Amino acid sequence: MLRIVDQALTFDDVLLVPDHSDILPKDVDLKTRLTQNLDLNIPLLSAAMDTVTESRMGIALSELGGIGIIHKNLSIEAQAAEVRKVKKYESGIVRDPITIRSDNEVGELVQLTKELNISGMPVVDNGALVGIVTSRDFRYQENLSAKVSDIMTPKDKLVTAKEGESPDVIKKLLQENRIEKILLIDDSFKLTGLVTLKDINKSLDFPDAARDEEGRLLAGAAIGTKADTLDRCQALIDAGVDVLVADSAHGHSEGVLNQIKAVKSNFKDIQIIGGNVATGEGALALVKAGADAVKVGIGPGSICTTRIVTGVGVPQITAVAEVTEALKKKDIPVIADGGIRFSGDIAKAIAAGGHTVMLGSVLAGTEEAPGELELYQGRSYKSYRGMGSIGAMSGDQGSSDRYFQDSAEATEKLVPEGIEGRVP
Repeated sequence: MLRIVDQALTFDDVLLVPDHSDILPKDVDLKTRLTQNLDLNIPLLSAAMDTVTESRMGIALSELGGIGIIHKNLSIEAQAAEVRKVKKYESGIVRDPITIRSDNEVGELVQLTKELNISGMPVVDNGALVGIVTSRDFRYQENLSAKVSDIMTPKDKLVTAKEGESPDVIKKLLQENRIEKILLIDDSFKLTGLVTLKDINKSLDFPDAARDEEGRLLAGAAIGTKADTLDRCQALIDAGVDVLVADSAHGHSEGVLNQIKAVKSNFKDIQIIGGNVATGEGALALVKAGADAVKVGIGPGSICTTRIVTGVGVPQITAVAEVTEALKKKDIPVIADGGIRFSGDIAKAIAAGGHTVMLGSVLAGTEEAPGELELYQGRSYKSYRGMGSIGAMSGDQGSSDRYFQDSAEATEKLVPEGIEGRVP
């Protein structure tokens, strides 16, 4: 029997009522929770779409304080490689740096630096730091049989810093001594880490960047419900991913719930975001399965046709508010995903209860987005497509599982729930 629910609202239906404030814009703190154990400095995520987020977008957004969710229309190895690019872009403090012994030959040193694409390394004998060797020490060395000890900077001439020293002090040491790397040591002069000038500059240039405990940028990645999902999770975790996103158009389904349970059972420490849902019941089911945050939104996106094709959905403001109310006692963060066209929509989504907002079309036209650049009537555009479009769902690595369709089917058998277009 048909049941009409209460009035439901979306972004264009509401405005925020102004009130008295004694806070200046420059004093606003945008720090928020992404999941139970992860914080962001701005409440923004980039969508897990193949025309929105790969490593370039992930790096750019994390540097500003948000996080990018790398799409899964890639092989396991390729997606893990994109995560690795984000995690290695800013090393912070390099723990367990590659080292070499003083009695190694210069030829071995040269080969190692080429294989690992590094410009130098600390010299350690039996756990004790004895020197450092960099590319300028061996660049013009003709005798490759010489020992590393013959060309290295010895212990008594090393410039070092104590573990825990501030970035400003470390940068000053680097500049005063005109060096690019500095070794961190403990009270016993044992090597504890390595810091480069490049990474120090990045940390000072982007003080609000979203970083992990080791000073690396945060990275997220999408997973699906295919048979190889646990293998994908393992590869992403090995690459250093901070959060996984169970990416589905209908998160309140048995396949998605079972997948979240399986991931949590096999990888207890990983944070996982469940979605998408549009009701309180769906959100509670995701949390019961093990989700550390819930993503809200069925069909609100500009290139999503789920509501038109299936007749299913809940207007986004109401959906976010209902999920927030259902999770109030659970203390689980809510992500508003889709339908954001203007900056004011972000404020409305947060006012409705969202902790963070996921953006697609807003970011798809940027230089960092992986969509193809197109020239149309004298203007530059980036290609942008819904993950339910035929193009996105086709192929072995397509997103068809997000819509519970079989990628093995011929293209004409797929039912699109998204369109393809371009954005300026």
